[in-house]
Amino acid sequence: MRLPVTFRPLLTRVVLLTVGVLLLATLGALAVLMPSEGASPWTTGDRVSIAAVGVLALGVLALLSRPKAVADRDGLTVVNVIVRRRLAWAEILGVRLRPGDAWVHLDLADGTTLAVMGIQPGIARRQALADARLLRELVTVLGEAHGTGRDAG
Repeated sequence: MRLPVTFRPLLTRVVLLTVGVLLLATLGALAVLMPSEGASPWTTGDRVSIAAVGVLALGVLALLSRPKAVADRDGLTVVNVIVRRRLAWAEILGVRLRPGDAWVHLDLADGTTLAVMGIQPGIARRQALADARLLRELVTVLGEAHGTGRDAG
């Protein structure tokens, strides 16, 4: 297996960023093109507010497109919307992606689970299943916690 491997919902990312850019462009154009004279003129504050909403929307959509997981020889780095966590392979006991799950879940040695939002079957189910299987193989090959139950897809 070639490492590092990056797991990222590419199609979801493209959709979110495209919608964000289009929304920013639309709201920016609206802020520029609205009348400054007449019965209900737009003030500079109105224009700035509309443009700021576009920037904020793009920022939120960019944040939602952030999730990924990067596997290397030493472990797995999970980057979710806000939180980033580095795990050694020995900390990961299992990889789960059951029908209906929004993303992969890792069973950890400390008894907790961790969502891996970088592998999500929403738009690209086949890719998510393949990624979950590859991640499970990496856990098996590189981890020290062998012989635990794992079920992906």
